[in-house]
Parts: sequence; structure tokens; C-alpha cells
Amino acid sequence: MKPNFTIRPETLSALPAFVRVARLGSFRMAADQLGVSPSAVSQTLRALETRLGVRLLNRTTRRVGLTEAGERLLRRISPAIDTLNEALEEVESARERPAGLLRVNLPRAAWWLVAPRLPDFLARYPDVRVELFADDGLSDVISGGFDAGIRLGELLSQDMVALPLTPPLKMAVLGSPDYFRRHPPPQTPEDLAQHVCVHFRYSGSGKLVEWEFVRDGRVFEVEVGSRLIVNDGGTALDAALRGMGLAQLFEFATKEYEAAGRLVRVLEPFYLPFPGFFIYYPAREYLPPKLRVFVDWLREGA
Repeated sequence: MKPNFTIRPETLSALPAFVRVARLGSFRMAADQLGVSPSAVSQTLRALETRLGVRLLNRTTRRVGLTEAGERLLRRISPAIDTLNEALEEVESARERPAGLLRVNLPRAAWWLVAPRLPDFLARYPDVRVELFADDGLSDVISGGFDAGIRLGELLSQDMVALPLTPPLKMAVLGSPDYFRRHPPPQTPEDLAQHVCVHFRYSGSGKLVEWEFVRDGRVFEVEVGSRLIVNDGGTALDAALRGMGLAQLFEFATKEYEAAGRLVRVLEPFYLPFPGFFIYYPAREYLPPKLRVFVDWLREGA
């Protein structure tokens, strides 16, 4: 017969902090989410290890890792912690006014979807605080502690609720007038092999983004003269504006520069449409009010 073991309140209160640190691998990030200092989180977990008589965290690396005992504990208590969080969110959903911190993970290119209208959302829902985490590394929304994410349709995680925010999009190939004074404009996508091109690399996977086009209904990729590689769309745009080379950029991000004569697009008949941006979040029976109104607000503007 198992002994009747009562969990001490201080042990129980430390478990959510342990789960956040274990999932995020960082005292600072966990502290930001909990609204306390990193030192307070570290002290809480050291006290937990002392009470349990076993090390849970490996602090010898830059990213906080788990010992074998820590991995076992995380595996056993994670479902319970998630269930408790959902229960609390269900209770909070009974509140008439949405409130609390809303954390959204999004690529830098999607900032334009939110930024122009964000003052309206903050004015409409004064009890909601918004954290927008710009991330081109395709981080996992759940393990990162986010309420939702915004991604291109082709990059969505599985087993998520996904709602469209934009129609299909296209990538334009552009260069500055100065660049085209030094180089003749390409007439076909294959000509890009002879040009200086700004290539984009995903921060998370390290994969270079292929330059895709369509001709007579057939989708194809081309080798480009990749002399400059960046991991940020804003950097690629700036490089194109400075005449460093041709860049492949979202059409919506370049219109004002084209109108001002600072960028010139080429190869337009070959642009390939692809799924636009979606907002996505874990499927759950009760959607927190802060997330529900944010999703409705975003889709209303889209």
C-alpha cells in the first residue's frame, strides 16, 4: 500500500515555474512570463530541488537543460499543469471583459498585418496586454508559451486551428534604379544566375529559401547568383534599396518604394501565388476571451 503523501504548498507552487523553465530552457524567458525576476525563479527551483533531494536542472550550459530526473518529472506533471491552465482559462472565460497578457508569435513579414491597426485593438480592449514576438525561426507555439501564432499557410503546424488572414500572396523580384543602371534587367527567371541576388535563410532550420516561379502552369526553381545571404526580410529590402542586388520580397512590403521610384520590379509574368498568412492556435474547447477577440479583430481587418 502506497503511503499517504501530501504535497507541500511550496512544492506545488514551484511546479509551474519548473515546467516553464523546462520548456523554454531559460530562467529569463520563464520569469518574463511569470512576471517575476530571473533570480526569483532560480531560487524557487533551487529550493524545490533541495526539498526533493534531487537535481532537476542542468545549469552548466548556456541553455538550461534537464537532468534525467527532471525529464521524468516534466513528463509526468506536464499533462496535469496543462489541464490546470485550461481549467483556469475556462473560469476566466466567464469574465465579461477580455483581460491578461496575450502572447503572439509571428514572422517579421507579418508585422504589417497587426501594426497599422494595433492602436485600435488596445483602445478597444484596455485590459488586454499584447506581446508580439517577432520570430522568423518557426518556433513551436505551445512549447514557447504563446497563445497563438501567425504563419504562411505552407508553414503551419499540424493539429492546430488555422484561420486565413490574407488572400494568396506573391513574391516580387525587385532592384533599385542604380542597380539596373549597372546591370540589364533579367528577361527570364533563368537570367538570375547572372545577377547579384540577396538570398534569405531561415533562422531556425538554416534552410535557404528557393526562388520559385511559374511558366505555362509549371512551377520551377532557379539557381540565382547568391552573393549576399540574410535572415531578415527587412535587411533584404534595405539591401535592394541600396543597390546591392535583386531581392525577392512580398509584394505588399514594396508598394510604397515602387511608387516612389526607389524599387523596380522585374519578371512579373512569372510570379507564383502561394497561400497567405494564417493565425493558428491549439484546438481547445474554451478559447480565452483575450484570444477570441484578437482573432475576430484580426480577421475583421483582413
